[in-house]
Amino acid sequence: MINVLVVDDDAMVAELNRCYIGQVPGFTCCGTAATLQQAKEKILNSEPPVDLVLLDIYMQQENGLDLLPELRKANCPVEVIIISSAADAATIKTSLHYGVVDYLIKPFQFPRFEEALTQWRQKKSLMDNQHYYQQSDVDLLIHGSPATQHDSKRLPKGLTPQTLRTLCQWIDAHPGTEFSTDELAAEVNISRVSCRKYLIWLAQINILFTSIHYGATGRPVYRYRLQSEYHSLLQQYCQ
Repeated sequence: MINVLVVDDDAMVAELNRCYIGQVPGFTCCGTAATLQQAKEKILNSEPPVDLVLLDIYMQQENGLDLLPELRKANCPVEVIIISSAADAATIKTSLHYGVVDYLIKPFQFPRFEEALTQWRQKKSLMDNQHYYQQSDVDLLIHGSPATQHDSKRLPKGLTPQTLRTLCQWIDAHPGTEFSTDELAAEVNISRVSCRKYLIWLAQINILFTSIHYGATGRPVYRYRLQSEYHSLLQQYCQ
C-alpha cells in the first residue's frame, strides 16, 4: 500500500483529497497536516514512511513551496504532487525545479487526480524494479508515455465525433452560459455519464473553464463555461 500525506490547511479540501485517495486502488491516506512543520515531522518520522505528499501552496501563514527545499536538504526520498490554485509561471517553474512529479491546478476533477497517482505509481514501479532502460522506458519516465505527436483533435477512446459535435454546437450557441454536467446532458438529451466524459476532455484541452461549488451536502459540483480565447477551436468541433 502506498502511503499518501495530504498537506492543506483547508479542512474541507483535505477531507476531499483524503476521500479521493481512498478511491484509487493501492493508495491510502496516512494522515493530514495543516502546517509545514507538521508535514515535515510526519514525513521524516512516520512509520511506515510517507511515500507521496499532496502539497498545497497557498496556506494561511505559509507558502507550501518552502517545504520542497527542506525535504531536498534532508535527502528525503518522498515524492510530491502539488495541488493548488496557484497557476502563475514562477510558482510552477519553482515547483518543477524542485522535482515535483505532477501539478494539479484547482479546481480539478477526480479522473485527473486518479491519473496523477496512477501514472506516478507506474513510474515508481519502473524505477524500483529495473536496472537498465530502453528508450521507451525513459520516454515513459520523462513524458508519462512513449514520445508521440499529440493532437488535440484526436478523440480519446469512447468519444465519438457526432456526440462531440452536438455538445459543442450547444456550447457555441450559449457562449456566456455556465452549466453543470446534469444541465447540459438534459439540454442535448444524452446520459449524464456520457456527457461528463466529453466535458472532462474539453476542459483538459482548455476549451472549457471549470469551477467547483460545494452544495449543502458538502459534495463538489463542477460547472463549466467556454473560455472565449478558445472559441475558434470549439467551432472546429461544431462542423
